[in-house]
Amino acid sequence: MGRYDNIKEITKRTMTLFFLIDKSYSMSGAKIGAVNYAIRDVIPEIQKIAEDSADANIKIAALTFSTGAEWLYQSAIDAKDFQWTDINVDGMTDLGCALKKLNEKLSRNGGFMTDTAGSYAPAIFLMSDGQPTDEYTKALNELKNNNWFKAAIKAAVAIGDDADRNMLAEFTGNPESVLVAHTPEALKRIIRFVSVTTSKIGSKSSNAPVGGQAESKQDDFNKQIIDFNDDLVDTQYDDWN
Repeated sequence: MGRYDNIKEITKRTMTLFFLIDKSYSMSGAKIGAVNYAIRDVIPEIQKIAEDSADANIKIAALTFSTGAEWLYQSAIDAKDFQWTDINVDGMTDLGCALKKLNEKLSRNGGFMTDTAGSYAPAIFLMSDGQPTDEYTKALNELKNNNWFKAAIKAAVAIGDDADRNMLAEFTGNPESVLVAHTPEALKRIIRFVSVTTSKIGSKSSNAPVGGQAESKQDDFNKQIIDFNDDLVDTQYDDWN
């Protein structure tokens, strides 16, 4: 018997990446096309990050909202098994309904955070091009009291000039965490950047101390947004037509 034969495999904790996607009628055409393309395209890279991670298994959950909200799958799916199904537009922009459903799943009791080995704080990525058409403030305030949401890496993208950036900043807790896409190419790049960067940061066990204190994962992410925005300028030259 070899000296390592009795060593058990280290159990990894889970990090879940949540996509919250506006699929209302105003997202038709190039907008929803860019979302479908970008998420489908980035999944293999997230799968590679999960495969290479020594600390975490990565799972993916997708919640779409229009008139009402629904999960793409009824549980968070291991990245290696996740398959993207293109979404179509319909209805209004019931963000409040989506936030309520997210709050329900950010729990150990019947939610998506039930892995026996434990979970890292999730990454949550909201995409929208307009104004909420239902009353969302109560649902958002309740979500802000959720400990998983408090600890999560939060990001949002305002798709076009009609998106409610103030609402998106309310969601993330910081305007710096809200990116703006003026073109389909910019939107694709933003989705890729947020998905890959939050997966890498979120699946680490911890960040190195900075000035005697550990830097939060949200702070780490926000720093990387600055450099990304500088590179994004070249793709923000057109509109959605």
